[in-house]
Amino acid sequence: MPEKPQHRGNLLLVDDDRHVLESMSSWLRDEGYRVVAAATYDEAVSALGSQPFDLVLADIRLGDRDGFDVLQYSRDRYPATSVILLTGYGTVETAIDALRAGAFDLLTKPLIDQELEMAIQRALTQRKVLEENKRLKAQLDRQLGMDNIIGSDHRMQRIFEMVDSIADTRATVLITGESGTGKSLIARAIHRQSDRHDKSFVEIACGALPETLLESELFGHVSGAFTGATSGKIGKFKQADGGTIFLDEIGTASPGMQVKLLRVLQDLEFEPVGGTETIRVDTRVILATNEDLQAAVSTGRFRQDLFYRINVINIELPPLRDRIADIPHLATHFLRSVSEDTGRNVAGFSNDAMEVLRTYRWPGNVRELQNVVERAVLLGKGEQIGVQDLPSNLTTMAPIHVAPSSGRTLKEALEGPERQIILDVLEANDWNRNVTADRLGINRTTLYKKMKRLGLDDLEPRTSATGSMHD
Repeated sequence: MPEKPQHRGNLLLVDDDRHVLESMSSWLRDEGYRVVAAATYDEAVSALGSQPFDLVLADIRLGDRDGFDVLQYSRDRYPATSVILLTGYGTVETAIDALRAGAFDLLTKPLIDQELEMAIQRALTQRKVLEENKRLKAQLDRQLGMDNIIGSDHRMQRIFEMVDSIADTRATVLITGESGTGKSLIARAIHRQSDRHDKSFVEIACGALPETLLESELFGHVSGAFTGATSGKIGKFKQADGGTIFLDEIGTASPGMQVKLLRVLQDLEFEPVGGTETIRVDTRVILATNEDLQAAVSTGRFRQDLFYRINVINIELPPLRDRIADIPHLATHFLRSVSEDTGRNVAGFSNDAMEVLRTYRWPGNVRELQNVVERAVLLGKGEQIGVQDLPSNLTTMAPIHVAPSSGRTLKEALEGPERQIILDVLEANDWNRNVTADRLGINRTTLYKKMKRLGLDDLEPRTSATGSMHD
């Protein structure tokens, strides 16, 4: 006969009948459970406070109190612990009362071994499922919340503060920025920070669908609305009822779709395609675009009234080339993430490789950096990511040319691009060294040294023969 598995769960058994208590405890231990026995309410309370239990089995009739008191105490203090009530006088009313009070089940004595075993296993399985759901939710919160968005740049810090301040409002949010800057991450972070976080977050890329299909995706359709519509469909706005809908690439919406969106944003109501019933929803709307919508308004490609309606709160994400100080943090974050997922042991980046990452212009922004790091971890052969592990376009693609020529070290080859970057930032900030150093992610002394080494101090405009413009 196969042995029973040991330590199948920690049980607290509560019964004022000593004979029942001893015999049930012995049987449950033989079945592989750890059992603590309690004959009174006070003993049960003391046991609950001494160690964690997966399940409580409590007789309803106790000498001093009853099983409902044990149930209430356990639910108040230890809500993750399931409770099964036992009774020798079971009625339908008692069963209803037990379930309403929060009991997992009510079993009637005399207990049948198989019935008791099945009830215990159902309770323990439910507990495991709830714990797994809680773990996955916490993991999702970490992945989609603010903790997963890296940024020490002062502009990113202001964005983080804005996300915190607007999360619980119903105001429409427009997220702008170049492709790959993390607009979807910010949208998800707003949702996860809000009081809607336990409801749906529904994302749809407006530019990926033709107008007719997009309308059906957003608002749903009734059966027979068009050829092939053999059954009705619930739209994304309805799916996001009580939660958040994220409309990406909103700048691609057609004039007809813009009219429909304006009505939904104003009244939060719509009709499915082919239908007449008006559907009302409570949906938070977040939109994103990499286009200049004001320019689109001036040329007539985007409705002015819709622009004003969606531009209630604007979060503008800076391109990665303007937050150079964040590049090492982002690269290290992506390296650790890929290393954990793949089991590769990669210690970090060489100084030369990190310098290439810092001086590259990143037209694809954070998304491009993530892809580069993932590629380097997967294809690299050494314990560190070196320049040889990076794509060739990082050292040859204009406007940064970092291809070392014969007889020159990498540091010498990088001086040209480094000089141009510093010059561009200086000129963009009227040669204000404090602002330039901040934009570049270096301190002012380091900037002075670099300017002197690269001959930029000779180019600085002077207000007099002795003083610079922004010393």
